[in-house]
Amino acid sequence: MIIKNFFKKKPNLFYQYFQKIIDNLEVATDIFIKQLDNLDDTVKAESYFQEIKALEQKGDQYTHHIIVELNKAFITPLESEDIMDLALRLDDVLNCLMFNASNILMYNVKETDQTMKLFIQNIQECMKELFSAVELLTHDKLKEMSKHTHVINDLEDSANETLRSGLKELFHNSNDPIELIKKKEIYSMMESFSDNIEDVANTLEGIIMRNS
Repeated sequence: MIIKNFFKKKPNLFYQYFQKIIDNLEVATDIFIKQLDNLDDTVKAESYFQEIKALEQKGDQYTHHIIVELNKAFITPLESEDIMDLALRLDDVLNCLMFNASNILMYNVKETDQTMKLFIQNIQECMKELFSAVELLTHDKLKEMSKHTHVINDLEDSANETLRSGLKELFHNSNDPIELIKKKEIYSMMESFSDNIEDVANTLEGIIMRNS
């Protein structure tokens, strides 16, 4: 039994860090949704933001660990450039999440409108596909990732359409120029979230191509 365990394949360190990053991002996304559900409670909304900020710092630590390990490693499961690019792209997603959480508080938004709710749904769907794709990566099931990256590309197109229709309605119906500026910025920020996730999907597609 001892000999069998000795020869048992150990999980790759880089894949372990990617799993930690995606788990951390999943928690941050859930907290972001809770923040948006409690915008009428300033204290609670601020508390959720502080939690996201702490998770973003944890994500930075994971990214730093990957960089350190890359500098020491002789053999890596993927090209070093791909590992670095994926780590940074995932970090961008978490940074974008924190940016959204921070600015929604700064603009003193007290409730989500229909356009914001559509973005929330899109974010949740994007993250679901992203989690599945990265989990497949950590299990060396690279070819299976494509079904998730393709859905992410479609969801990014959907977010673009939500932005277009949301802005159209906003400019037609808003009589308050300050409110218009605030909402326009918020819509654009929330749409950029899907852009960042699509960047991760494109990185994963490149990894599939280079390792097929």
